[in-house]
Amino acid sequence: QVQLVESGGGLVQAGDSLRLSCAASGRTFSSYAVGWFRQAPGKEREFVAANRWNGRSASYTDSVKGRFTISRDNAKNTVYLQMNSLKPEDTAVYYCAAGVTYPTGIAAEYDYWGQGTQVTVSS
Repeated sequence: QVQLVESGGGLVQAGDSLRLSCAASGRTFSSYAVGWFRQAPGKEREFVAANRWNGRSASYTDSVKGRFTISRDNAKNTVYLQMNSLKPEDTAVYYCAAGVTYPTGIAAEYDYWGQGTQVTVSS
């Protein structure tokens, strides 16, 4: 069993940066790929980024490439999402997810989810 807790969200202006953290509990966390997803009001949950257990093979949705970076520190059981040059369209609740072996953008394949953290970007 893995429990995930996101933090680091907030209200920022366009062009600002935020770093989200996802703290995990559970001995097997370091063996999982981890993903970040987001859900804006009235929209479906969408894939943002994911990487393998060793931090490699990172993948991103096109809209965040070059602006967001996913990383992890397995010694701290924590995954990060560094978000730069934020845009109003990045406004959403951001979730981290784990429980898959390889990074995937398909939400249904992840077994564990955090409660989410709100990111609001004003123009």
